Amino acid sequence: MSTPTTSVLVVNSGSSSIKYQLVDPVGGDAIAWGLVERIGEEMGSLKHVTQDSTTERELPVPDHGEGLRRVLSLFEAVGPDLSASHVIAVGHRVVQGGPVFDGPALVDSHVEQQIEELSPLAPLHNPANLTGIRVGRALLPDVPHVAVFDTAFFHHLPAAAAHYAIDREVAETFKVRRYGAHGTSHQYVAHEVAAYLGRDVAQTSTIVLHLGNGASASAVKNGHAVDTSMGLTPLEGLVMGTRSGDIDPAVTFHLMRNAGMSVDDVDDLLNRRSGLKGMTGQNDLREVHRLVEEGDEAAKIAIDVYAHRIKKYVGGYAAVLGGVDVIAFTAGVGENDDIVRARSLEGLERLGIEIDHVRNAGRKKEPTIISTDSSPTTVVVYPTNEELAIARLAVDVVEASRA
Repeated sequence: MSTPTTSVLVVNSGSSSIKYQLVDPVGGDAIAWGLVERIGEEMGSLKHVTQDSTTERELPVPDHGEGLRRVLSLFEAVGPDLSASHVIAVGHRVVQGGPVFDGPALVDSHVEQQIEELSPLAPLHNPANLTGIRVGRALLPDVPHVAVFDTAFFHHLPAAAAHYAIDREVAETFKVRRYGAHGTSHQYVAHEVAAYLGRDVAQTSTIVLHLGNGASASAVKNGHAVDTSMGLTPLEGLVMGTRSGDIDPAVTFHLMRNAGMSVDDVDDLLNRRSGLKGMTGQNDLREVHRLVEEGDEAAKIAIDVYAHRIKKYVGGYAAVLGGVDVIAFTAGVGENDDIVRARSLEGLERLGIEIDHVRNAGRKKEPTIISTDSSPTTVVVYPTNEELAIARLAVDVVEASRA
């Protein structure tokens, strides 16, 4: 790999972890990447990977400040040298941009304040994202920092898709609407898959299925999102590793009234003890498939529910789009699970969706068409690259600020 003329450090700060990647925004290569885990626990772990080596350490990481300091020291000790890598920006993933941010933003104290004020909409994510930003700006003060929001791609959803049918004043006062999530991935895949197929994204209707431990679907018409499965929070929509996805809101009232559950109990149930984990005890689909092979009936039902929910969204979004040109599977499950891909689209031939089971077989590390040659809708597995997308958006913001 040639030495890049510029690079971007992409940081994804979670509640007890820091994921990072040094990216060549032009060539698209990951120059180095790593993970700090178990921040705040008695013993933490660090993993730093370059093109030539992997460094792993077990040591206390009391807070995010120390975690990022450790990361920077690893760049200094084992490389690549950040100065020689010409880092022109630090891109930070932020989950919730609310009604404020419709694109990435150059971070200053005002942007930090706005991210903090949006924390009630993403209490599990925004505070941690903001911590990463503040620590990053303190440790790398001479490099511009850019916040890239998961919700930005869905900021301009049509009113019919964005609004919930609840009291208007309540919705406006408490900012209740569909915000979506995984928007950076959905935008990247929708645009990249059109280019891969030689199509003009401005004349293409696409359904993107981002299937990982978190899972979401989007309908993208002519390059713009017109609907998405996640809502006010990432809980709504598809069945996920530990989240229920769509559920009757009255389940909450029922459990509070009859099971003695508190709001926090129900929150924990639906976000952390539901989905595949709730139905099978496993949140990893590989383990669920193993249980199916062993004859576990609950696991069979879980796969049925998982695929059925995806199929409902595919059919619904085909209607919203008025016909679909491309369906793109992406993220960990979408790229690697041929059973889920096949089950999610089987029986949709009358909608113009035909899977070639030979092409579909196995994991896909490269963009791959898995539909038949005669299928009116092209079905593609297209690996996502959120870090590269964040890096390129960060460069755009920095260059615009200097223009």
